[in-house]
Amino acid sequence: MKILLVGNPNVGKSVVFTRLTGVDVIASNYPGTTVGFTEGKLKLDKEFADVVDVPGIYSLEAASKAEEVAVKMLEEGDVIINVIDSTNIERNLNLTLQLVRMGKPMLVILNFWDETHHRGIHIDVEKLEKLLGVPCITACAVSGEGINHIVTRLAEAKVSSFKYNEKERFHEVGNIVSSVQNLEHRHHTLMDRLGELTVMPFTGIPFAVFVMALTFVVIRFIGEGLITRVFDPLFEKIWAPLVMKLSGVLGSTGFIHDILIGKLTDGGIDFVQSFGLITTGLYVPVAMVLPYILSFYLILSVLEDMGYLPRLAVLVDNLMHRLGLHGLAIVPMFLSFGCNVPGIMATRILESRKQRFICVALMCICVPCMSQSAMIISLLGKHGISGLGMVFLTLFIVWTLLGFILKKLIKEETPEIFVEIPSYRLPHMGALIKKLWMRLRWFLKEAIPFVILGVFVMNILYTLGIIDFIGSLMQPVVTGILGLPKEAVMSMLIGFLRKDVAVGMLVPLGLSLKQLIIASVVLTMYFPCIASFVVLFKELGLKDMIKAALLMIFTSLFVGGILNIIL
Repeated sequence: MKILLVGNPNVGKSVVFTRLTGVDVIASNYPGTTVGFTEGKLKLDKEFADVVDVPGIYSLEAASKAEEVAVKMLEEGDVIINVIDSTNIERNLNLTLQLVRMGKPMLVILNFWDETHHRGIHIDVEKLEKLLGVPCITACAVSGEGINHIVTRLAEAKVSSFKYNEKERFHEVGNIVSSVQNLEHRHHTLMDRLGELTVMPFTGIPFAVFVMALTFVVIRFIGEGLITRVFDPLFEKIWAPLVMKLSGVLGSTGFIHDILIGKLTDGGIDFVQSFGLITTGLYVPVAMVLPYILSFYLILSVLEDMGYLPRLAVLVDNLMHRLGLHGLAIVPMFLSFGCNVPGIMATRILESRKQRFICVALMCICVPCMSQSAMIISLLGKHGISGLGMVFLTLFIVWTLLGFILKKLIKEETPEIFVEIPSYRLPHMGALIKKLWMRLRWFLKEAIPFVILGVFVMNILYTLGIIDFIGSLMQPVVTGILGLPKEAVMSMLIGFLRKDVAVGMLVPLGLSLKQLIIASVVLTMYFPCIASFVVLFKELGLKDMIKAALLMIFTSLFVGGILNIIL
């Protein structure tokens, strides 16, 4: 049996899913798309049922790629569990009535039931159940209240007998709400006041700046703490002695030694510069990048579950419209700071081809992923604002100007933002940990193999003299336009596989501050990693992918050349 969890965004579907399925879940893409969903198992008596967390939708009248996939998934399910926000049933019942017309067995979960009492909302659940013709269950997924009733009443799921004229759907929603819900006056809570303040420009913009600054500080604090206290000691005290013993067995030199371990520095291992598969190939993704990835996704998950991101989307809507986007584009942008791949995939929430192309182009050119940012911070952090500030200020200026230009060049209307702003809620720890683990597992599974592959390929090319040959061909561009040494070509090449490794390869070149700034900006802008390119092709198609690639090359060389002149 396949059970589908369906509902509007921000109604607590993911927490309900976590409560029902535990920890053994699979994150997948719908066949033929990059639209993701999560699937787990629920034990019913002696059998297991598949539970699918369907992408959040407002209506079955699909307006985006994600909603199209959600509608297709509904056709494949056996039972529908419609999760609604019981503090706003008028908005949620629009989707509920559309699900009723599908003629599938279903039941309705009134989530956030505890908040109805705090807000002076009284709902006659028995009457609602009679009107809809399907079981209605109250629940508070965060605390676990009502979850056992969902499981025990699954057998009662049935096809609704409720009939209505589709043209009168919104009128029927109003009738149902007036019949089952009563409101009483209550005073604003602290969360209510905070919610209002963070969405109004006068107070919301300073708050957003504060949140972004705090996010950066916390990410760096957690990341650097893990590196210095956990990962560096692990590699230096445990892994390095084992690798040195292997180095001795291999004779401390030779082709196999250089591939596996790399070059020894002063008779020892430099995990950044040795450039072997089991030295640099492991150290960069695990010790230098993973700590920052972990801290970024932790903060991102907290902001998602609290309900801040929709407010941020509304807040930046005017700015985004000047770039040919609307406020919701800030969500994939934010995700790209963790990794470009989920950021590109998240553009499915945008309605038009114009929006998706502009958003993807701006992300791939101007938004460094957290692993690359971590390497840039490690390289330029000691130079303070004159180093890091110049890199990120340049990227922001290009992001703004390029978006404005693309908006003018691509002749297509930008639709208005359509997003529900949820109440602020404390994150559920179980759902938070599961989300964090799924994202980290993806990084460990996808990123580390690419890093090791990149190190291996570059070692082979360097040994065969191919790097020197390519360096000679590209010297007029690298040294003439960008003002970088010929040896930087190797970094540019490997950037196509992994940007973080490419930035790390700048370390042994002894670059000046000016060259470090130019190299960091160009490596961010000229190409995404190969994994991003694969997703780029799936999302945009071959024609638009080629356009985006040409735009990246031109922009990176132009901006790099300008920096070389003005610095």
